[in-house]
Amino acid sequence: MARIAIGGFQHETNTFAPSKADYAAFEAGGGWPGAQFGASIFAAVEGANIPAAGAIEALRAQGHSLVGTAWAAASPSAHVTEEAFERITRSLVLHLEKEQPDAVYLDLHGAMVSERFDDGEGEILRRVREAVGPSVPIAASLDLHANVTRAMMETADALVAYRTYPHVDMAATGARAAHALGEMLKAGRPMKGAHARLDFLTGIPSQCSFIEPCRSIYEELGRMETQGGTVLSFTPGFPMADFAECGMSVFGYSFDEKEAGEAVERLRRLVADAEKDFVLELHSPADAVRLSRERGAPGRPIVMADTQDNPGAGGNGDTTGLLKELISQNAKEAVLGLLIDGDSAKRAHEAGQGRTLVFRLGGKSNIENDSPLEGEFTIERLGDGQFTCTGPMFKGFRMKLGPMALLRSKNAPGVRVALASRKCQAADQEMFRHLGVEPRQERMIALKSSVHFRADFQPIAKEVLVVKSPGPALADPAEFKWTKLRKGVRLRPLGPAHR
Repeated sequence: MARIAIGGFQHETNTFAPSKADYAAFEAGGGWPGAQFGASIFAAVEGANIPAAGAIEALRAQGHSLVGTAWAAASPSAHVTEEAFERITRSLVLHLEKEQPDAVYLDLHGAMVSERFDDGEGEILRRVREAVGPSVPIAASLDLHANVTRAMMETADALVAYRTYPHVDMAATGARAAHALGEMLKAGRPMKGAHARLDFLTGIPSQCSFIEPCRSIYEELGRMETQGGTVLSFTPGFPMADFAECGMSVFGYSFDEKEAGEAVERLRRLVADAEKDFVLELHSPADAVRLSRERGAPGRPIVMADTQDNPGAGGNGDTTGLLKELISQNAKEAVLGLLIDGDSAKRAHEAGQGRTLVFRLGGKSNIENDSPLEGEFTIERLGDGQFTCTGPMFKGFRMKLGPMALLRSKNAPGVRVALASRKCQAADQEMFRHLGVEPRQERMIALKSSVHFRADFQPIAKEVLVVKSPGPALADPAEFKWTKLRKGVRLRPLGPAHR
C-alpha cells in the first residue's frame, strides 16, 4: 500500500477583525490541539471531531502507512502573521521533502488570508505541489466557509468540504477526502475537477444547514452525488475576507470530466435559485431581550446568538452590548457566555468565590459602539477552564480556556456572565457546566456564537434569535468596507452590487 503524508494548516481569516493570528495563537490552538509536528499529530487529534482524525482513521482502514508532517489551527481572527505562516508552512514542506510520500492529505480551512498572501491555501498548496512533484495526488478537506480559489482548484487533485453548519461532520469530511485519495491511488490517475462561483454573498447566520435554504441544498447535493459519479461540495464562503475571490462556490471531482462539469452546473443553478431564501431576520439587543423575557421559560430557554462578536468568525468575544441590555432590562434566569476577559477572570480567582467586587468587563477590542461594562458582580463559581466537550460539534475536544469565572450582577441579580481567559466560541454546554450552570434550566441564554451553538443548544431551545450587537463579524456583508473584493458581486442576497 501507499505511504501517505498527513498535514494541515487551519485558519479562518476575518480581515476586518481587530487581532491577528501570530505563532503563539497556533501553539494555543483556540480549543483545537496546539501546533503539532511529525508523529505527534496522530495522538493530538485522535478521537476528536477533526478532519485529520477522520482521514487518519479512513486511510489506516485502507491499509496505508502514514507519516506526520505539520498540523496547526488557531481561533479565527484577522490576518495570519507572516512569521506564523512561514514557520508552519516551511515545516510542512520540509517534512514532505524528507519523506517523499506517495500521496498527501491536507486538513485545510479554505479562508486563510496571511499578511503576505490573500489566498493562503492557494500558496500552501502551491508549495506542497512543488515539494512532492506533479504526479503525487493531493487531497484536502475544507471548511464549509472556504473561499475556494482558482489556484486551489488548479493545484489540488481533490477538495472536499463539510456539509453541515454547525460542523458536526468534520471527521466525516476528512474520511471522504481520504476516500477520494484512495480512489485516485487505485486508479493510478487524478480526478478531473469543475468549479463555479456564485455572484452574491450571504452572512454566516443564514448558512446554517439546520435551516433553509441550506438544509434542502445539502440534501439535494447528497442525492446528486449518490445518483452520479461526482464528489460534490458547496461552500457558502466566509464573507469577511476582503480579497478578490471571496464568496460562494460549488465544485466537484470525477474521473469523467464532462460528468463533473454537468453536476457542478446543476448544483450552481440550485444555489442561485435559492438566493432570496438566504435573507435572515436579525434582532436588535433590546428586541431580543424583550422577546426572550416574554417567551422564555426554565426548561425551554430562548437562545440569543451574539453573532457579530463570535470568536469563531474573528471576534474577540469581549463586546458588552447584549450583556448591557440584559442588565438594563433586569432579565431573570439569564446567562451570557463566553465573555473573553482574562484580566477579570484572574481578578475573580485572586478575590475568591463569594466575594462581590466592582468589575470592568470586556470592551477591550475598541469595537465601534462598544465599551467596557462597569458594575458590581458577585463571584459565584471559579473554574480552571480544563474540560472535555460533549456536544455534537466539539465532542472530544479537550478545552484549555484558562481561568474561568461565573459572575452574578448585583444590579440585575437574574443575570450571570461566564468569563474565560482564552478565545473560544460558546458552542458546547460543558462550557457552562464547568461553572455549575445547567443551560436547560435557564430562561434565556446569550451565546458568543453565530451557528455552531445550534448543534448542542438548539435541541433544548424554545426559539433561537440572531442578535445584531456590536462586533467585527458583521452579519450583513454589505456593511463591510470592501477594498479588494471583485466588482459586480452582490454584497447580500438580492442586495447591491459591489462597485
